[in-house]
Amino acid sequence: MKTKEIRNLKEQDFEKKAFELKTELSKLQGQAATSTPPKNPGQIKQIKRTLARMLTIKKEKELGLNQKKTKEEKK
Repeated sequence: MKTKEIRNLKEQDFEKKAFELKTELSKLQGQAATSTPPKNPGQIKQIKRTLARMLTIKKEKELGLNQKKTKEEKK
């Protein structure tokens, strides 16, 4: 998922997607621990990065960072 797509998600969809990624990551890590060959070896890394992006964007929204400023605020 790209950063732009993540920023456009609604709060409910955001939480749902994060939960799906966490469960998928857990499943894939379990397979890796039992020496089962994964279908896509780079998928674990990709999911971890997407989750990190999502958490970063969530934190930015909480802190009010990275929002477009109006002309009055810039002065």
